[in-house]
Amino acid sequence: MTDGEIQMIVAYIRPDKLSAVKKALVEVGAPSITVINVSGRGSQPSKKSQWRGEEYTVDLHQKTKIECVVADVPAEDVVDAISEAARTGEPGDGKAFVLPVDEARQIRTGKSGPDAV
Repeated sequence: MTDGEIQMIVAYIRPDKLSAVKKALVEVGAPSITVINVSGRGSQPSKKSQWRGEEYTVDLHQKTKIECVVADVPAEDVVDAISEAARTGEPGDGKAFVLPVDEARQIRTGKSGPDAV
């Protein structure tokens, strides 16, 4: 358990690993996530392709951004679950970040702090 501190985990993973990551998050007790499709580049190498006879470079790769806010589950457990489920061992597996959350408020009920999460 945590001391009631609210944290947000932001992870960028390969889109084909989303299903495995969702299962891992349910198992660790953090099933509430937001998923966004994004493009980006990091250590994954660029690729050269051709379209209608023209060569072009693909250096922005499709990624899936996952946001998960937790208060009652240790953020380290969530990051471990994401890392294990998303790992292929190749460049471009992604990254995970843990950020502190100063305040949270549930709009429907008005609850705030860890109760809102």
